[in-house]
Order: sequence, then C-alpha cells, then structure tokens
Amino acid sequence: MQGDRDEEGRSGSQGDGTAGVADPEGPHHEERVTDAGARRPEPDLTEDDEPGAPSAPSAPPAVDPRDEAEAVDRGALILQGLRGAAGWAWRFLLVALALAVIFYLIGRVWVGVLPIILALIVSSVLWPFVSWLRARRIPSGLASAIVLVGALGIFTGIIALIAPGIAEQSRRVADSAAGGLDIVLDWLAGPPLNLENEQLNEYANTVAGWLESRSSELASGALSTITAVGSILITTVLVLVLTFFFLKDGSSFLPWLRTTVGRTAGLYLTEALARVWVTLGGFLRAQAVVAAVDAVFIGLGLVLLQVPLAFALAVITFFLAFIPIVGAFVAGGLAVLVALVSSGWVTALWVLLIVIGVQQAESTFVAPLMHSRVMSMHPVIVLLGVAAGGTLWGILGAFLAVPVLASVLTVLRYGSEHLDLRTGKVHVSDLRHITQQGAQAAQLAESSAPVFRLRAQRAYLQAEDERGAAQVAMLDRTTELAASLRDRFLTPILRREKGDPDPSVARKDKGTAPAEPPPEQGQSH
Repeated sequence: MQGDRDEEGRSGSQGDGTAGVADPEGPHHEERVTDAGARRPEPDLTEDDEPGAPSAPSAPPAVDPRDEAEAVDRGALILQGLRGAAGWAWRFLLVALALAVIFYLIGRVWVGVLPIILALIVSSVLWPFVSWLRARRIPSGLASAIVLVGALGIFTGIIALIAPGIAEQSRRVADSAAGGLDIVLDWLAGPPLNLENEQLNEYANTVAGWLESRSSELASGALSTITAVGSILITTVLVLVLTFFFLKDGSSFLPWLRTTVGRTAGLYLTEALARVWVTLGGFLRAQAVVAAVDAVFIGLGLVLLQVPLAFALAVITFFLAFIPIVGAFVAGGLAVLVALVSSGWVTALWVLLIVIGVQQAESTFVAPLMHSRVMSMHPVIVLLGVAAGGTLWGILGAFLAVPVLASVLTVLRYGSEHLDLRTGKVHVSDLRHITQQGAQAAQLAESSAPVFRLRAQRAYLQAEDERGAAQVAMLDRTTELAASLRDRFLTPILRREKGDPDPSVARKDKGTAPAEPPPEQGQSH
C-alpha cells in the first residue's frame, strides 16, 4: 500500500506540475546554494504566475557556528605576546646583570688583566714570525726571544730616531707658537672684537690667579703623573714577560684546554679561540698596513711643505691610526696645528687638504681591501665602541675597543654558524674551519640537527595540546558558571511568571504537613 501511495504521489506531481511532498519554499523553485553550504530552491516565474505578484521574502543567510568557534581571540594573542616579551625581558635582565658582574670583577683586577690583554695583542702580531722560525727547526724559546728582542729593538730605534728631531725642532715650534700668540692677540684687539689691552691683561691675570690658586692641585697632579709613569713601566715589563711565554708556550694551551673542559666543549672552544686569534692578528696587521699608508703619505706631504717635526708627526700618525676614525682625526688635527703655528694659515690649509685626501683614499681603497678578509664591522659600531672605550678607560680604552669588539663578533658569528647547522640551513661543506677540531664540532652539530628538529616538533605539539586543554577547561568552567547562574536567578523568575510553584517551597510545605491520625483499633482488626 505504501508503494501505491508513492506511485499516486509521483503521478500527481507529474500531472499538475506540483510537488507531491509539501515544499516549505512553495512550488516552482530551483535549487540555490546558501552561505552555509545547503542547497535551497530558487523561485522561478512561470506562465501561471502574475508579473506584479510580490515575491516571498528571502530567508537571512545562515550563520555557520564553526565561524564563531574558529575565530581567533585578540585577547589571547595579546596575552601570548606579553608572555613572550616577559620571557625575553627577564632573560635580558639576567644577561645584563651577569655582564655587569663580569665588568665589575674585571675593573677590580684591571691592573692584572691589562697586561694580559696587551700581551695577547702583541703576541698575535709577532706569532707569524715565531711560527716561521719554528718551521726552520729553531727551538720555540729561542725563536720567541729572537722575535721579541727584534721587535723591541725596532721600536726603540724609531723612538731614538725621532727624539733628537723633536728636541731640536721643538724650540722652533715654541718660537712660532709665541709669534702665533701675538698674531692672535692682535686679531682680538682689532675688529670685530676690539678688545683693549687692559681687558686682555685682565684676562691674563685671571688665568694666572687661577693657576696660582690651584698650585697644590697641580703639584698633586705632577705626583700622580710620576706614579702613572712608574705604573706604565711596570705594566710594560709585565707585557714583555707575558708575551715571551705566550709565544713560547702558546701552542700547548689549546690541548690543555681540551683536556680540562672535556672533549665536546674542547672542540667548540678550540675553534672559537682559534678564530679569535686569527681575527685579532689579522685585524692588527691590516691596521698596521693602513697606518703605514697614512704615515708615509702624510709625512711626505709635511716634508714637501717644510713643516717642522714632519718625521715625528708621521710616527705619531702611525701609532694613532690604530685607533680607527678618531686616531686619524686627532693625528691630522695635530699636523694642521703645527703647520698653522710654524708656517702660517696657507701651509696649514695645504696640510689639511693633504690629510683629508690621504685619509679618504685610505678609507676608500686600502682599508676595505685589508679588512674585508678579516672582519666586517659597520663604521657606526666602530665609532660607538671607540667612544665607549675612550669614555670608560681613556686612550687605552679607545685603542682596545675595536680588537675587543672584533673578538666578540667573531664568537657570535661562530655561534650563529652552529645554530644554522642545527636548523639545517647550512651544511659542513658550506663552512670554512681553521682547526681540525672545528670540523669535528661542525659534523657533530650537523648530526644533531634531526634531534633538534624533533625537539622543536615535540615542543610545538605540547604547546598546542596545552592550549587546547586550557580552552576546554575554560569552556567547562564557563558552562558550569552559566548553568549555576541560570538555576539561581533565571529559573525562579520564569517559574513565577508561569505560575508554577517553587520546588524548594513545595518541599518545605510537604515537610511541615500534619501527620494523619492513627487508625482505630477496630478498623485495624
């Protein structure tokens, strides 16, 4: 019978053009796709429909509940970002505190640390000559002594050569300076300042009185200068002794270090320290070439212009050139000042042009060529390092700033290489190693790359699981709270509106109802 009814429904629908089953959208509709993905009938006008008849209002697009469930909460993202920032912040504070403690300890023992640093710098410069002598079967002690004595002799000879010239020409410079002072006084007395002699004498008397009032401070300053000279002599002797032992026994330091700290740590420390040594020596040798170019060409210009103390100024330019940027500026300014005092402003202007030309050519062609293979440091970093070192520790700090920065950047780059090896960005064949231990350390780092990737995946999955569990727990707590509030406030209000008795009140009334009297004895029988 069910089949007969179905057949009648189909025949009826074919006969009169209407659906056999009641369609909620009405007859003559085609299917259309809604936003929710369901297919709904689309109204289609036929000949029987009136052209002016109003169409049925379309239903509003359905909202997919999955859109609300999958929406990202901005508050959760902000909280996650704040947690990451807080983690970085307290780690940065710990690192800054550790660095502050290290610098404090170095400052307390600076008297002993300074000779070691200077001896390492000198040893990095002299080591290639010692290595060359040791390759000729000369004992390490004898080779170190020969190189050290030879370097000391060259330095002493240079000082001996410039000392007589300085003593001889200093009188000429002093006389020229006195004449230059008279020129300055005449300029001050003329327009536009028009200072009178009485005013100039008053200023001179004021300066003299200031010097007399601080005679005790000047005397104590002279005494401190003598003490500083004695400290410099002691530091120089310590530097020479330490340099000799570093040159003689430096090759046995790394094996001792590997034995002390262990095999794995020894591999990394050997390569890192070897790179620092190569960077330090290469930087100083490259800077020596740059300084020699500045000294030779600036000194040649001073000789051609017949400026006094030309050789001494060239030597000063050579040594000050080891302080990048600042040293060249100071040396050039000193040469211009001597030319101005001794030969007039025309010669000083020519000296200024020579200094600027030589320094520009050196910084454009010589310095990039020499430093490109050793290190790559932005000039801003160099300038900030020199400024910080000069502010904290004076001229010596300005001299040591760039070598220390170069060493620190070398260690950071080495650590970055091993991070890339562990993340799989680079391979061992893409890197250049100085020692055999460095190649072994790189192979060890590359072999551990899958382990680190697995750890990263596990950490990510664990974080996702914790986030999902936290969302589920928050949803459960929210549901429980909503149900509690509904039972406590909303349900009684709805019952009062419907007139239903409160179950709690009904239970109380039922509990206070009077008990029925006991049946009579006759009835019980």
